[in-house]
Amino acid sequence: MKKKVFSAAFTCTLLAVMAAANVYAQMPGTAVRASIPFDFSVRGKILPAGIYQVKRIADGPEGLVISSVNGRHEHAAFETEPVEAGTGSGNAEIVFHRYGDKYFLSEVFAGGDLMGRELIPSREERSLRRELASNKTEAETVALAAY
Repeated sequence: MKKKVFSAAFTCTLLAVMAAANVYAQMPGTAVRASIPFDFSVRGKILPAGIYQVKRIADGPEGLVISSVNGRHEHAAFETEPVEAGTGSGNAEIVFHRYGDKYFLSEVFAGGDLMGRELIPSREERSLRRELASNKTEAETVALAAY
């Protein structure tokens, strides 16, 4: 009986520690950084190439902000939806959709988690997607490693 109680207590403690680590990784203020070598669009705003960080705006995971760390004060806030990682790598990455020479921020994944955040496509991106679909082609996905 003591063995079962100890085993249950150990399991509960282990689950609590794992949950706390997951919550810490998603706390507001924890940033994901990446060097982005091209200009890109976030909800209709064009941001120049540079080093950027993405972090939560508030306690909820829906609102994120991307901002330049180069001191240029470039930033954009946006709403997101949950998305599962397709590759299963669990590495931090920032994903873009590429249409010709135009890049659109699409997804953000923090390291160690298979769940990420996905932006709702902007009007311009939806228009380009329809145009490509009529030509029977698709957007290219570009994933950049983040830290």
